Amino acid sequence: MTISRLSNQARTHLERVRAHYEKGMGLTKAAESYRKILATYYNLLIPPSASVLEIGCGAGDLLARLSAATKTGVDLSGAQIRLAKEKAPAARLFAQAAEELDLPGQTFDYIVISETINFAADVQLLFEKLREVSNGETRLIVNIYNLLWRPIIALGTALGLRNRQPESNWLSKHDVAGLLHLTRWEVIRHEPRIIFPMKLFGAEKVLNRLIAPLAAPLCLSLFTIARPAPDKRMAQKTVSVVVPARNESGNIQAVVSRTPEMGVWTELIFVEGNSKDNTWEEIQRVKKAYPGKRIKILQQGGKGKGDAVRDGFAVADGELLMILDADLTMPPEELPKFYEAVVSGQCEFANGSRLVYPMDDHAMRFLNLCGNKAFSILFSWLLGQPVKDALCGTKVLTKKSYEHIAANRSYFGEFDPFGDFDLLFGASKLNLKILDIPIRYKERVYGETNIQRWKHGWLLLQMVVFAALKLKFV
Repeated sequence: MTISRLSNQARTHLERVRAHYEKGMGLTKAAESYRKILATYYNLLIPPSASVLEIGCGAGDLLARLSAATKTGVDLSGAQIRLAKEKAPAARLFAQAAEELDLPGQTFDYIVISETINFAADVQLLFEKLREVSNGETRLIVNIYNLLWRPIIALGTALGLRNRQPESNWLSKHDVAGLLHLTRWEVIRHEPRIIFPMKLFGAEKVLNRLIAPLAAPLCLSLFTIARPAPDKRMAQKTVSVVVPARNESGNIQAVVSRTPEMGVWTELIFVEGNSKDNTWEEIQRVKKAYPGKRIKILQQGGKGKGDAVRDGFAVADGELLMILDADLTMPPEELPKFYEAVVSGQCEFANGSRLVYPMDDHAMRFLNLCGNKAFSILFSWLLGQPVKDALCGTKVLTKKSYEHIAANRSYFGEFDPFGDFDLLFGASKLNLKILDIPIRYKERVYGETNIQRWKHGWLLLQMVVFAALKLKFV
């Protein structure tokens, strides 16, 4: 049993809130409609395989609609918990104050707080208690009302569209972010949703899907997604560096000689793909020439860099997966920066950025540079995290994270011939912390680029639209 740290004033506030909800009142039709809309977005954020804890589950209206594998609910009111048992009979339910949470030995993949912090007696203490039921991969999702909606909500209450509530807090997203920081949670992103919270003959679906993403400051619900701030660095990892290679015979030996050893050990995986030169023969020769190196070689079964990356990841034995383009425009000597970023816990997905440091004069054409900058703006909006260079080929993540992305790939489908966006969109869908790693982009010294500027630019634009329909306009 934990020792309470609540002040007398905080305890008095909780007793008032408890007494209010002990009346066992149900939701109005408008409020029930809002819960259904909320559940749609929570199910977008939470994988069906996850374990979920909802803080302030009330009568179970939201919890019952979540598509999680296992569900646990905690609420201050015993009367609300009894109602929740009827609506979510498979869930484990506990009558507890969140500030005195006592679930020893349990951790959850996702913790949901849907507007409950507005009634919390001590939000900082609440967030601290949630650290006790979290692990390094836990995601905390908090949604609050937009302060701009306060008069509209008051009007809705006066009209009977919403039940009267006990006196509550009105926190902004900045208040939430500050309290999360104080309690060692790291914000991954903020995500505004819902511009019309009630049924209106189907019009609410159109408004929430098409208008809300373009009118974010006006949205009713502000979602904040966070992860526990890392307390310590991970143990040293084994590393697999996947090198897709097409018409790159002049670079193969340099890849081997220049790639540094990282972690416990480092393996190189060359995936040759439909080359017109002697790249495959050179890969075989270099493997024999370096018997002391961990080198795997294979020829991809399909076409495109994305297919080559997936083939390479499938045979990788390392705990950390890296992509290194065989053209060596991203110097392999920079890879330890990516290793350190992930192993230190500063991020879960390290993304290379060529657009920070000055690059070689002929490393990137001017129109390509303009396109890259435009796509960086679009992708930062799509992902809700700053991504300065979505098109850089070097990306690093743990094998465990990749396996989760692959398991959830059906949501997007096999849409990406390049492989970069399959990983970025998958990482965003799983709420991974993404961080840019600036690199110095070099001019190619052998061969010609495999990128076709106009054809691939048009394809990238199509992929942005496709991703927007899956991540934003939903």
